[in-house]
Amino acid sequence: MMNQSLNHSMIDDGEASVAQDYADNFGKPGFDDPSNMYIAQRYEGYTAENQETWQRLYDQQHEYLTDHASKVYLDGAEAIKLVREHIPHLEGEQSINSYLGQLTGWQSKPVPGYLPAKAFFACLSRREFPTTIVIRPLESINYLPEPDIFHDIYGHVPLHADPVFADFLQTYGKAALLTDDPEHTERLARLFWFTVEFGLIQEAGELKLYGSGLISSPGESRHALDSPEVERRPFDLEQVCSTSFEIDHYQPILYVLDSFEQLRDGMTTYAERILESVNA
Repeated sequence: MMNQSLNHSMIDDGEASVAQDYADNFGKPGFDDPSNMYIAQRYEGYTAENQETWQRLYDQQHEYLTDHASKVYLDGAEAIKLVREHIPHLEGEQSINSYLGQLTGWQSKPVPGYLPAKAFFACLSRREFPTTIVIRPLESINYLPEPDIFHDIYGHVPLHADPVFADFLQTYGKAALLTDDPEHTERLARLFWFTVEFGLIQEAGELKLYGSGLISSPGESRHALDSPEVERRPFDLEQVCSTSFEIDHYQPILYVLDSFEQLRDGMTTYAERILESVNA
């Protein structure tokens, strides 16, 4: 259910209802094409307040991230032409997708709301990232319990411009889509949480941010790097997949990559294990 306090003028309600119904039934007979879950971004629906929200959020993070975000993230943001002046377009010549497609083949696809897990994984397996297109209201600028376009585009998408991370995320999607084993499903959820959402990385001897939950949150990003209450563990895939997490407070445990190749290669090995278990 969408939060009715948000402006939804950038969404066609009829189109959204059909797409959401398809997503909710994804995996049943006749419901196997992720493209039927996507909608148009009605850009004219964004208000001046929506654009101001984007600009304020951008300003809150940009200066800090210049010094504290992964170079891979920063290079990706530049490569897809992520700018302060306006909410990103997902369609057209100057859209972020026009740049992403040339770099890694990934695309950000507008969706009507929350996608069930299997539907989400199916999108990732095709190098398509389900993207929320509403944006939080100004009065909730520092916190929104569900993702919005700032979290999804500003937080996630710059990394999709990097070939190594792009390969990791597609492999993750394929593996998660393949398995119905509850143990693997839980382990993969933990892996996503501690990397894609809340990951840290060592670059040139310095600790940097790359997880979208850190990148898009002024409070969480600073807590992750500066707080003495955070346990920052070296990345180990088995340990990550065995660590539970909670979503309603700042994270007390974070994992630190040596490189994105470490993440990609670990995911490839794990995907092979899942394939073996499925075929056993």
